[in-house]
Amino acid sequence: MSKQSEIEALRSAYQRALAEGTDRFFEPRRTSCPWCGSDRLTTRLRTTDLLQHKPGAFALDRCQDCGHTFQNPRLNEAGLEFYYRDFYDGLGEQKMSGTFGGRTKMYQGRAESMVPHDPTPKNWLDVGTGHGHFCEAAREVLPGTAFDGLDFTDGVELAAREGRVEHAYRGAFPDLAADLTARYDVVSMFHYLEHSTDPDRELRAAHETVRPGGHLLIEVPDPESRYARLLGRWWLPWLQPQHLHFVPAANLRARLTELGFTVVAEQHAEAHDPVDLLAAVWLALDHTAPREDAPWLPKPPGTLQKTLRATLLIAGIPALIAGTLLDRFAVRPLSHRLRVSNAYRIVARRD
Repeated sequence: MSKQSEIEALRSAYQRALAEGTDRFFEPRRTSCPWCGSDRLTTRLRTTDLLQHKPGAFALDRCQDCGHTFQNPRLNEAGLEFYYRDFYDGLGEQKMSGTFGGRTKMYQGRAESMVPHDPTPKNWLDVGTGHGHFCEAAREVLPGTAFDGLDFTDGVELAAREGRVEHAYRGAFPDLAADLTARYDVVSMFHYLEHSTDPDRELRAAHETVRPGGHLLIEVPDPESRYARLLGRWWLPWLQPQHLHFVPAANLRARLTELGFTVVAEQHAEAHDPVDLLAAVWLALDHTAPREDAPWLPKPPGTLQKTLRATLLIAGIPALIAGTLLDRFAVRPLSHRLRVSNAYRIVARRD
């Protein structure tokens, strides 16, 4: 089936889902911080879905006491299902698989960050593993390690079929943790916590799953990055509406210590993905151009709209190239010094 045929097959279902509006996809707005309980909240960002362009408006609030930033009001279960649909699976599966599958060097760098702390882990659980590309690449760094994967999507089952993970666990990590008690030398969460409705519950599940003396490896977007402020809604890691929580490094360190971990490493430059300027240019171009066809649009774009879109995107190629060069060669070597690293990584040992 062609992509256009897939879109047409899905269009009526999306239009029915949208007929009642998008307000039903949200929980009531919170009046207190979900991390520390403070009621001193301020709006940090208002934006739309800049990647899929599904209808809806989203706000991120920041706690003035602890700095935690979170989606408010937050998507409810129906909203999460609607906005995740056809992003990692369905229409988006091929695109996402290609994006994640081509980042071997980055995945190997993540695995190498564990070597100074445990050069020979026997078993490793990657939570939020998706299609298991990290596990496949990490095996080159740690050939003696058995890698298992956990995810709530069917991608983890594909990872098992493709041999990227040895065991696949499908479901919510906190619900599965009791059956995995103290089983793993390493548990990793790469860009997973920000998707969770309850990050603290995920951390408690990790503490339960890591054996005493084992390690938890976490990488998340850094809401304190200068790029988060300078680029505003065009900063890719905001990724609305999927990213629900943004935890400052100090908050995560403190919570891990409370749970019974000792933080043994914190990395910023190593976790930085040099795509900020390129992504900002692309998001702005894509937002300005007429929409390409998608099933959540009431009808396909016409010939004029397609021509205008192609013309604008072609005109933006020099800016995309400039963004790429600046990201990789000018900013990347100085990312930590300039405080623009878009992510941070923490390694914590369970006491």
